[in-house]
Amino acid sequence: MKQNLQFTILLTCVAFLWSCNSPKHSSNNIVEENVEFATQQIGREIENMNAKGEILNPRTIHKDGTTRYNTPELWTSGFFPGSLWYLYELTGDNKWKTEAEKVTETLDTVQYLTWHHDVGFMVYCSYGNGYRLTKKPEYKDVIVQAAKSLSTRYRPNVGAIQSWNVHRGWQAKRGWQCPVIIDNMMNLELLFEATKLSGDNSFRDIAIKHAETTMDHHFREDYSSYHVIDYDTITGQVRNKVTAQGYADHSAWSRGQGWAIYGYTLCYRETKDPKFLKQAEAIANFLFSHPRMPKDLVPYWDFDCKDIPNTPRDASAASVIASALYELSTYSPEKSAKYKQLADEIVVNLSSPAYRAKLGENNNFLLMHSVGSIPHGAEIDVPLNYADYYFLEALCRKRELEKLAAK
Repeated sequence: MKQNLQFTILLTCVAFLWSCNSPKHSSNNIVEENVEFATQQIGREIENMNAKGEILNPRTIHKDGTTRYNTPELWTSGFFPGSLWYLYELTGDNKWKTEAEKVTETLDTVQYLTWHHDVGFMVYCSYGNGYRLTKKPEYKDVIVQAAKSLSTRYRPNVGAIQSWNVHRGWQAKRGWQCPVIIDNMMNLELLFEATKLSGDNSFRDIAIKHAETTMDHHFREDYSSYHVIDYDTITGQVRNKVTAQGYADHSAWSRGQGWAIYGYTLCYRETKDPKFLKQAEAIANFLFSHPRMPKDLVPYWDFDCKDIPNTPRDASAASVIASALYELSTYSPEKSAKYKQLADEIVVNLSSPAYRAKLGENNNFLLMHSVGSIPHGAEIDVPLNYADYYFLEALCRKRELEKLAAK
């Protein structure tokens, strides 16, 4: 989720290769145009908050058209402050730093949260980006404490971090013992960073083992991913391979495939283990050779939904995939130009009126047409703050690649 020094250095290793096969300038200055739009659109939301005298954290739109805001314990609470940090990075304007700090610091209690696995999303997108850009020592402390909290969910008999508790809510009705979801790959970045900041290798060890266990059990022969693997807490054996947010147990839920390619790309960055790079490349091949990937590369919410093409797209999945592809292009010299081309196509299409909102509309979110969970009847064909977050991250990565290629 971050663009750390290591990532920047590695960009230079492939920038020349890419520049030999690509134009020197971004497509119609698309990064600059999107940044201008984002500063105005999100700026309107900031103005609304300041007028109310509240520090709010937008997530999506309710069915009645009002904005749904996050409370700190929700898994999506880190994305809006993360978007503010990316606007600070993209513009250099200190007003975005000020706003990012205000919203980020409302999440202080999340570092102690142990009852679900999403502290990686929540803390790393907010405090992680904040620390990367400001080096505030108190942010470092939050990151390390959050990693300690996340580590309490590691199950040694399984070799993975348990995603959800199973004694309450809808999860309690599924008969699971130790559910692990593909989304959990995204929380590993917090653990890798905590080892760098603290010197405690246990965080890194957990991250690597979780990635290996997930690689062993979550993927089919075509490298599509199941959503949920339920493990026996005693034997560590797989009990069930199922879904919670996808169309069916056997289907390829689109955002889950995005979490997978992103997760294994970052694992390769942090370990340089070629098996993780091979996994990320295989997932990319699944995605872009799939007959039901739309021409505009914005996936339907599930690749196997029976209602295609009359079913919602998921711009959030496209944003995650685009950001992952920009980074993956820096580790795969022979495929660098292709991966960047695909990412560029996604960014161009997400920037079009088909997916990007008009200024002042969409409750001040950037992108339209994302999907939370159709099986739960929740957040269907709405804006989602994580779609915006990964879209802005993709713009950051695209800009950095093209700066290096132009040198």
